[in-house]
Amino acid sequence: MTIEQVAQPEMLRQFKERFTALLEENKQLAEKMKENEVTALKLQGAIEALEYYNPETMSAPPEEEDAEEEESAE
Repeated sequence: MTIEQVAQPEMLRQFKERFTALLEENKQLAEKMKENEVTALKLQGAIEALEYYNPETMSAPPEEEDAEEEESAE
């Protein structure tokens, strides 16, 4: 196994490049997260509005639906 020898100034340059690239990537990801949070809140509001104005379209958990069907059959 050979060990690659890199001069310290070159290593420093590479590390600084990687560091800068990571900071930029983190900035872009943070912006994307903010965009996604805004979209998620809008979707949540739309879902709540639709459920409020159309309560019959809300799906109940399966246990509740099964229990209601059994009670109405009796």
